[in-house]
Amino acid sequence: MGRNNYFQFKQFLVLQEKAAMKIGTDGVLLGAWADVHNRQEILDIGTGTGVIALMMAQRTSAQITGIEIEKNAAEEARQNCKNSPWPQRIQIKHTSFQDFAKTADFNFDLIISNPPFFTNDKKSKDNKLAIAKHNDLLSFDELLSGSDKRLKDMGKLAMILPVIQAKKLIEKANKKGLHLIRLTEVKPTPDKEVNRFLMEFGKSYAEIKKDNLTIFEKGGKNFSTTYKNLTKDFYLNF
Repeated sequence: MGRNNYFQFKQFLVLQEKAAMKIGTDGVLLGAWADVHNRQEILDIGTGTGVIALMMAQRTSAQITGIEIEKNAAEEARQNCKNSPWPQRIQIKHTSFQDFAKTADFNFDLIISNPPFFTNDKKSKDNKLAIAKHNDLLSFDELLSGSDKRLKDMGKLAMILPVIQAKKLIEKANKKGLHLIRLTEVKPTPDKEVNRFLMEFGKSYAEIKKDNLTIFEKGGKNFSTTYKNLTKDFYLNF
């Protein structure tokens, strides 16, 4: 998905020449899945091409801030947002989340992130791709601490991660007072193991709402009805 230099959605186009991480299933899943009810201030950490920020703009009337540490990706995200139907509601900041969390003078109803998750793995020779894929520059501890600081009392943190990393994140989040309140287990096909967790955290403890999602039907050729229904407002062919 999305290996061309652009990706056309129903209501916006995303250029992806400069950003190391191209449009992928994880980001679109998260952008379509996140609970945006009554959200007025949304923060997208590691915005990349800006796709999740744009999805948030399409789904809400909120003011949206995208944070991106890699300069070329930040420039491309700005261009994508400028060319979208919602340029007045999205701002892209070229900065680290650590610095933003320290200096921002307001908090958010929703913080959303499709974060880098490789740790101590062999890195790409492409420095931009290494930044996008590895969490050396933003550890889970830093992401959670900053999110806790910048979330409003009733705000939510929404993320997607592979299962192993997600379980580590859930444990760390609980220690920091961010409680898992919603979980969707994602399978590529019905006969495969769960390979992604879609997670929503809040500052108050609540019973976890848990469900599951399969992206493809058996055989892996056709998208499932559930996946189509979730993403139909975005993909041209759904």
